[in-house]
Amino acid sequence: MNEFTHKGKDKKEFVKDIFNDISNSYDFLNHFLSGGIDIIWRRKFIKSLNFIESDKVLDVATGTGDVAFAIKKKYGCDVAGLDLSINMLEKAKEKANKYNISDIDFIEGDAENLPFDDNSFDKVVISYGLRNLGNFEKGLSEFHRVLKPNGKLGVLEFLHPKSTIIAKLFKFYFNNILPRVASLFSNSKAYRYLPESVENFLTSDQLDILLKDVGFTDVNSSNLTFGITTITNASK
Repeated sequence: MNEFTHKGKDKKEFVKDIFNDISNSYDFLNHFLSGGIDIIWRRKFIKSLNFIESDKVLDVATGTGDVAFAIKKKYGCDVAGLDLSINMLEKAKEKANKYNISDIDFIEGDAENLPFDDNSFDKVVISYGLRNLGNFEKGLSEFHRVLKPNGKLGVLEFLHPKSTIIAKLFKFYFNNILPRVASLFSNSKAYRYLPESVENFLTSDQLDILLKDVGFTDVNSSNLTFGITTITNASK
């Protein structure tokens, strides 16, 4: 039985609240609870998109900006980061000052109602944020809308591992160990919500179908760390 709501407006409000709540500990807990492998996952994700300096990039659910900063530093692209949580964006802006990066726009906004014109971006990326949308199809349709023709979408997300053994280990860690360890550092519900959100999310095959349904082509996926996390790329 679910503890949390996993669709609609109530979900979005809940997600905004929990990320506002954990903004101060978010970066530390991400790296600590994943043993630092989340940094490698993001690096491989960024590499998969073949950025060039002239790209205009939207990082949806940017959080504290790790992906946006990595793209900017390595490729020099024109990058904007959007997130529903104002506190997470404040952390991103603090990091921008620390890194002496002044030309990334961090914007408070809803992934399901993007505040951009059609055909605005060469690349749209979202890492560990698609799962948090209230309506996955609506969000993906918005990503398609703001991409330029031949633009690329990149999704990095926790999907259901196909290996039975890995799936069992993954589920045990997410449901039993991760929330307990996280509770030592944060009183937020975020790390109880995380495993439940994965359980209620799409499989890789379902995501592929949904991407094609909203108009994407050339959909392909690659698993990282025995399928614990997955990179999915698609074209407009």
